[in-house]
Amino acid sequence: MYIHLGGEKIIRSSELIAIFDISIEKSSKISKQFIVHSEQDKKLERIGEEEAKSIVVTKNTVYYSPISSSTLKKRAKILLEI
Repeated sequence: MYIHLGGEKIIRSSELIAIFDISIEKSSKISKQFIVHSEQDKKLERIGEEEAKSIVVTKNTVYYSPISSSTLKKRAKILLEI
């Protein structure tokens, strides 16, 4: 199954590791370091030009998604229930 992250980006649900609200980047020093490290390794991808509302972590890439974390979590949950 697949999860739509916004724009034209779709990932396999099996690749999904975590979905976070964008506010975690400001509230957690460790998460900020993780984002900086991902960006340095060129594993950070921004989806579209809209403001990011969530951070999606997959096996190979970290995405800034314009879709809220609650919406993405609902999409992922629906796939897990199938």
